[in-house]
Amino acid sequence: MQRLQGGHQAVSRRERLYHLHDILRQRRTPITRQDLMDELGCSQATLYRLVGELRDHLGAPLEQDPDGRGYYYDRSLAGNFELPGLWISPDELQALLTARHILGNVQPGLLEDELDGVQSRINQLLDQQGLNFSAQPERVNIRRDAGRPVPADLFEDVMQALFRRQRLKISYHGRRRDDVSDREVSPQRLTSYRDRWYLDAWCHRAEGLRSFALERIRGMTLLEQEAVEVGDDKLARELDQSFGIFSGPAEHRARLQFTPEAARWAADEIWHPRQHGCWLEDGGYVLEVPFGRSRELEMEILRYGCEIEVLEPEFLRHAIRDQLQQARSRYGD
Repeated sequence: MQRLQGGHQAVSRRERLYHLHDILRQRRTPITRQDLMDELGCSQATLYRLVGELRDHLGAPLEQDPDGRGYYYDRSLAGNFELPGLWISPDELQALLTARHILGNVQPGLLEDELDGVQSRINQLLDQQGLNFSAQPERVNIRRDAGRPVPADLFEDVMQALFRRQRLKISYHGRRRDDVSDREVSPQRLTSYRDRWYLDAWCHRAEGLRSFALERIRGMTLLEQEAVEVGDDKLARELDQSFGIFSGPAEHRARLQFTPEAARWAADEIWHPRQHGCWLEDGGYVLEVPFGRSRELEMEILRYGCEIEVLEPEFLRHAIRDQLQQARSRYGD
């Protein structure tokens, strides 16, 4: 079994390239490879990639001293060189495209004039990249089939309460019990999860943090009372550490094994920021995911049908087995 993989670089490639450019622009003498690695907080391989991109793709007047250990800018050319004023990574381009799509599909009346200006600015940024999306919007199709629309007035009321730090009285329809309950809540933040909006709030009836799907709120009243504040650490500990949006603190860790066929898809998926995965010799893949309450994770596991097996914990393994047996019974022998 290969070593577990996980984690992400905290500093983007673009930030490091700009930092490298600033270092070289300000120096009069060469700077060693090791000093650059220390300044940029990167490995030697990463430094070589940055140097190559800065010199070969962006045209920087970057030179090496005769022994190859130091880097510097050719002073006769450095004064005429600047990094492009607008230069975005593929991830940033994707974010712009997604933002443009969301703004184009926002509910009528929701900050309409202001958002028109934001969308125009995004179009300008894309046009400067040589991508004329204003003239050919059909070239990019972002589907949001799983999303559930939220009324514009409800979204605005939630935003006002959130930033004014006021409590809300909500009438909420819970799907699990299929009932409507009245809650007084102190809003903490809005979370977008799988194309749906959730209000993370302190529920005064339950005396704890809860996540409420906005499309399930049937009525809402803005109250005069000041909202109770919950610290970021507590929010992260109780709402962000486990799989799913309603799963609570991460009390368990699931080990899931995918078949070689399914592994080619599963290995590229992000189930949770703190997941770990490893490849098996036969081409299978093992994924470890932290979770609390298991309902959402069970639904995700069942999506893979016979291409996945729960290795741990035992209670989750039994839950999936029972659901598969019930599903089979619906189709007879």
